[in-house]
Amino acid sequence: MIRVRIWDLPTRVFHGLLALCVIGSVVSVKFGGNAIAWHFRFGYAILALLLFRLIWGFVGPRYARFTSFPPDPRAALANLRGAAHPAGGHNPLGAFSVYAMLAALAFQAVSGLFANDSIMWDGPLRPWVTEATSELVTRWHRLNRYLLLGLIGLHLAAIAWYSLRRGQRLVGPMLTGDRQVDPGMAPAPALDDARVRLGALALLTVCAAAVAALITLAR
Repeated sequence: MIRVRIWDLPTRVFHGLLALCVIGSVVSVKFGGNAIAWHFRFGYAILALLLFRLIWGFVGPRYARFTSFPPDPRAALANLRGAAHPAGGHNPLGAFSVYAMLAALAFQAVSGLFANDSIMWDGPLRPWVTEATSELVTRWHRLNRYLLLGLIGLHLAAIAWYSLRRGQRLVGPMLTGDRQVDPGMAPAPALDDARVRLGALALLTVCAAAVAALITLAR
């Protein structure tokens, strides 16, 4: 077995930061009160990270690009039945998990900008819509959290299932970036050099500045 770089450092850092921000968002909203301010901050960070991932999905290294894991229902069903897939990147089932998670998170982050808690907190874009629209978006925001938590639960269950039933370790490669594969089936490695990492840092900075500018202008 040889080690092949699959996940570049920016993709791995995005994954870790997104997980931390989601946890922080859930915990802060449970505390309520002044902790809601942190709920908003975590939401802004999630929005910046999602914007980064959207662009990175087109300009990043090969396995970070959306073209490397297109949604394919037939391939996903075949994979669920035991069909093998190339060693590089997400498998077909994983692809659906990624798209569903990103879509649910994007809806949650964007809807939060227009939501309110009917007491003291309003999303920064709340004044841009009518009161009725804000109330509707707030209901969707609260309902979508259950979908999001369900997707997270399925994601974790899938990781455990692949580890226990298929013998495929998915957590390790996302932490180290490398996957152990048979030399005869080794995929082409992903670029993960200083140029890639500096480009990702610049892109994340621009995305964070764009979200900050939106929030500042809204106020």
